[in-house]
Amino acid sequence: QVQLVESGGGLVQPGGSLRLSCAASGITFQDTVISWYRQAPGKQRELVATIGASGHTNYGDSVKGRFTISRDNVKSVGYLQMNSLKPEDTAVYFCKGRIVYTQNDYWGQGTQVTVSS
Repeated sequence: QVQLVESGGGLVQPGGSLRLSCAASGITFQDTVISWYRQAPGKQRELVATIGASGHTNYGDSVKGRFTISRDNVKSVGYLQMNSLKPEDTAVYFCKGRIVYTQNDYWGQGTQVTVSS
């Protein structure tokens, strides 16, 4: 059974940092593209960042220069380092894994990030 479990969310002040983790099981992690999405209340789900199986990364315009996506294929964990957080980064953050060879998608349950003073 495939599982993606996010952790690391919480309450942080503007300008602060958080690191989200996405622990995967039941899949061949090195063959999985990992993406982070976020969804704020009343808004559509937004792509934040993606890291390919080869390590190539892409970022949404709103987070470029502030967020860094990475992966540890030995531990089967994806990460999202978030720096210089702003109130508009407040959202539920979801991890998605896409299997390269089947294009099947698997989602985590989400973790809440709140940026507020």
